[in-house]
Amino acid sequence: MATEATEEHTEPRPSALDRFFRLTENKTTWKRELLAGTTTFLAMAYILAVNPGVLSWDVATIFNPEDPTAAFAAGLAPDPGAIFLATALAAALGCLVMGLWARYPIALAPGMGLNAFFAFSVVVGMGIPWETALTGTLVSGVLFFLLAVTGVRETIINAIPSQMKLATGAGIGLFIAFIGLRGGGIVVPSDATLVTLGDFRDGPVLLTLFGLAATAVFLVLGWRGGVFYGMLLTLGLGLATGVIDWNLADVSSPNFDAFGAAFTGFEDAFTAQMIIVILTMLFVDFFDTAGTLFGVAGQAGLLKDGKLPRAGRALAADSVATMGGAVLGTSTTTSYIESTAGVSVGGRTGLTAVTAGFWFLVSLVAFPIFGLVANNAEVTAPALIIVGVLMAGQLGGIEWSRLEYAIPAFITVIAMPLTYSIANGIALGLIFYPLVMIAKGRWKEVHWITYVLLAVFLGYFLFLVE
Repeated sequence: MATEATEEHTEPRPSALDRFFRLTENKTTWKRELLAGTTTFLAMAYILAVNPGVLSWDVATIFNPEDPTAAFAAGLAPDPGAIFLATALAAALGCLVMGLWARYPIALAPGMGLNAFFAFSVVVGMGIPWETALTGTLVSGVLFFLLAVTGVRETIINAIPSQMKLATGAGIGLFIAFIGLRGGGIVVPSDATLVTLGDFRDGPVLLTLFGLAATAVFLVLGWRGGVFYGMLLTLGLGLATGVIDWNLADVSSPNFDAFGAAFTGFEDAFTAQMIIVILTMLFVDFFDTAGTLFGVAGQAGLLKDGKLPRAGRALAADSVATMGGAVLGTSTTTSYIESTAGVSVGGRTGLTAVTAGFWFLVSLVAFPIFGLVANNAEVTAPALIIVGVLMAGQLGGIEWSRLEYAIPAFITVIAMPLTYSIANGIALGLIFYPLVMIAKGRWKEVHWITYVLLAVFLGYFLFLVE
């Protein structure tokens, strides 16, 4: 009888996989985690095409509209094959570090907004070589790591008011959407009005509108990979109608041309102008990551008394991915809010992130398709516009009835697309915020770090911006 009772209450020992990721403790299974990781990958796979489009093709087209490939040959823009390889490997690295070390169901990849800042504000707007910009990305990652592993991170997070964090995210969304509208030909330059509506009879413009409509429908229907599926459908229609040429000869192969470029730009990486660039990269990445981590963890029910366990490790994982991505040759790698797609189907542990990382490695064999997408702005433009829509949702959290918040927030949001610079928007917002708070008699509520930033950004506009 004793033997029977013992056998009756003996439970099978958890597998090594279960023990490592604490699957049972988090009330999940390996099958559910694999499904969640695959779902997350599909929701963010668009970055594999969009990132080479932004960092490579768009930059090359601005430098040489008649022959973008000449800009590659001249070293003005990185090769798209190199950016694709760096994107996939940086995403895989970030996912693996987050999954195996921090053990959160959060996937990483080169971030939207930060890639636009890198390409249009730094390389094109400031004329900084892309190799030096990669050095700045690497330095920002090192600084991020130092903040993550020390208690300074709480001080920094508390220094910037939540209203300005929301405005920064929303402004970046509008900036990204504007880039998409311009790239797809929906918005074009005008001598009379600066910008105007494009020609809706033009094939590429019609294809962009189709892709935007299709992606919107997929997302409204709740398809987790809606942005990715919209791009594939747009590509298919473009090939079928002849708007896009199926010419793989124009698609370079994955290569390591950008690998290690970050180490070649240290000589010019610590000018006053580059310090502003590095601080902007650090600011955007730090607060975007913190917001994403808390948002995804909150949806997954992983917060303990409103706090994130292993927060330092999660932030450090993000910074390691940024450093690794810079060495590989891409802009800042960061946590993706699309991770909520995996959480929504049950992802609760790092196995979800590891699975997403595995799919990023698998995607390397599908480069011709992603390369063809990146080479045609009308395919990637809808994704940029939709991502802008999603990021602009942060406008709802701003207290517009309180002018001490509304004025600096609005200036931050509107300045980014209109000055074609994320840095300008952040700088102007953080100049006006302490000024209006002083006028309101609430100067004591402004953190001392914000006053330091006020002085830094005033110097930036007075002495650095031409």
